Amino acid sequence: MNVNTLKMLGFAALAAGLMNLSALGSSVTFGWDASSDPSVAGYRVYQGTISGDYTSVVDAGAANQKTMSGLVAGTTYFFAVTSYTANGLESLASNEITYTPVAGPVATLQLKVQPNRQVLLTATGPAAYRYDVLATQKFTNWTVIGTLTNGSNGSGQFTDTAAPNFSSRSYRLRQTAP
Repeated sequence: MNVNTLKMLGFAALAAGLMNLSALGSSVTFGWDASSDPSVAGYRVYQGTISGDYTSVVDAGAANQKTMSGLVAGTTYFFAVTSYTANGLESLASNEITYTPVAGPVATLQLKVQPNRQVLLTATGPAAYRYDVLATQKFTNWTVIGTLTNGSNGSGQFTDTAAPNFSSRSYRLRQTAP
């Protein structure tokens, strides 16, 4: 009945069994792999501003994603997910992830896994902004794997051709210009 680790879609993202995070202004959308346990009736997202100390919980129902809104720029938030049964039994919490909303122009990062398992990353944000594309497997060391620059339409793309070599991989952008 346990929820696997969390995935991050957006600033950090996509890996089987990890939580997804997609940032949109002062909100963030989480996603997770559905439990294979047939007794799981739903999921809860826990949130707090201190690691391991969650001050709010939101029931996501049977959905495997939830948008948390009302986040304050500059404040670090900690999130974890649990699954529960119709009888009220709740799993242990997933691994914890953090997110700190930033003020100012922010790029969003969308991911698309291609049939060959390469990952197409599309950044949307201010035109002419340049970003390093960083990747990690364990959220401890981030490695620059490439760069992208948004065109005049506010969009830029990067393909991670090495993605098929990893069982899990998460992504984020780091603005380098202007």
